[in-house]
Amino acid sequence: MAPPTTSAPARPESAGATPTAPRVAHKGLVLAVIAVAQLMVVLDATIVNIALPSAQKALGFANADRQWIVTAYALSFGSLLLLGGRIGDLIGRRTTFIIGLAGFALASAVGGASTSFAMLVTARAAQGVFGAVLAPSALGMLTTTFTEPRERGRAFGIFSAVAGGGSAVGLVLGGLLTESLSWRWCLYVNLIFALGAGIGAVLVLSNPPRTGRPRLDIPGTVIASAGLFCIVLGFSEADTSGWATPVTLLLLAGGIVALIGFLVLESRVANPLLPLRVVADRARGGAYLAVVTSATAIFGVFLFLAFYLQTIRGYSPIVNGLAFLPLTAGILVSSTTGNVIVYPKLGAKIMVAVGMVGGAVGMLGLSRLGLHSSYAAGVLPWLVLLGLSFGWIFSPAINQATAGVRPDDAGVASALVNTGQQVGGSIGVALLSTLAADAAGSFARSHHAGQLTPVLAAVHGYTTSFEVSAAIFIVGAAVCGALLPAGRPAHLAGTPETAAVVH
Repeated sequence: MAPPTTSAPARPESAGATPTAPRVAHKGLVLAVIAVAQLMVVLDATIVNIALPSAQKALGFANADRQWIVTAYALSFGSLLLLGGRIGDLIGRRTTFIIGLAGFALASAVGGASTSFAMLVTARAAQGVFGAVLAPSALGMLTTTFTEPRERGRAFGIFSAVAGGGSAVGLVLGGLLTESLSWRWCLYVNLIFALGAGIGAVLVLSNPPRTGRPRLDIPGTVIASAGLFCIVLGFSEADTSGWATPVTLLLLAGGIVALIGFLVLESRVANPLLPLRVVADRARGGAYLAVVTSATAIFGVFLFLAFYLQTIRGYSPIVNGLAFLPLTAGILVSSTTGNVIVYPKLGAKIMVAVGMVGGAVGMLGLSRLGLHSSYAAGVLPWLVLLGLSFGWIFSPAINQATAGVRPDDAGVASALVNTGQQVGGSIGVALLSTLAADAAGSFARSHHAGQLTPVLAAVHGYTTSFEVSAAIFIVGAAVCGALLPAGRPAHLAGTPETAAVVH
């Protein structure tokens, strides 16, 4: 029998506020619709990366401009997530879900048909705008639809597997589409996802009744969006121009100041964009921190292992993508089983800490890669371990981050999860890219191995990034493990369903 919970009792704003699930005849279809939409948003962050060289050749833009194909999406998506989540709370998440799907599909069609660099960048920015509307609506509907502990565990396990493994799926799909059809199909494929999810949304989703029509916090929206925009752009500048440049420092400092001002403002307005009760809860705060920390560290796998396999080992884009499938499989297995079996017994504290320690071990394993390391011995075991570990981080963290929120706060609470992933990813790309480049440069200056020096230096840079990712996981395990409350989750304690799972 599991020990009694040591979690603090639910606060007044959470007690009794667990969303009442709407009467949905086909919850499996609801979950499928939400999962397809989330997969589309997540894989779009990596699927285009595979297509970039072909797109650059077709449209004739410079290497210096290539980053904007990725950055345009990240900027609009990351800076508008809170606004998108709050709009869903105000006008109905089914409505914003369908709007987000339709807009994302239209932007993808324009991007696939692009005849110039400016057209492609504009389409990518529009994808980010509609993605910021769609993603919080998807997770918000998951939160309010699946409220029974058992079904919630299964639903959040599947959703977490999609959120954590979608980037790897993007690598596989991007390679297949680029080599077999065209880089344009890395954008056109979203029309297929959007059509299926859109038909399902019209048939099975509904807007829950609203108790009132609070006003949108316009000043808070402007300040939060500006702050997030500066943070994401600042990390992008750090990746390309360096951390010490005036532009990078001004953007990062301005973003931090704006977000601090935003929190002060939210404590004083009647209808805040982000009600502070959402983040003041210790369990939810720890869960958000776990999402940010793990997203920062995980990019060491997706970015540098892909570089290693393709540039050092000579893998084609398709084979490179397929090499990541064990990671996706591990996430799927651990997310679904962990959320149903382990989370109701132990809660997020132990799962997140163990998952981050496993992530650190996996990263350290990859840090031993050399010029001639084989996939079977040098990569595969660590990818499996990392997949299992990531599932134990994301599934309880996302579940805990959205548990116990008021129904009219579910959208913004969900937006914070996506914001944490986006900001954490931006930090990871900038930090790890800079450290890898510095390590490679230092190696090249101090070693003279003839023609192999550039290749050995690149490998040294990649392995250094894995070591840093391992250190981030270790720090995250200590901090999140200390912050998250121990014992069974408060929102599950004492429920018959939980007792059935525990006993």
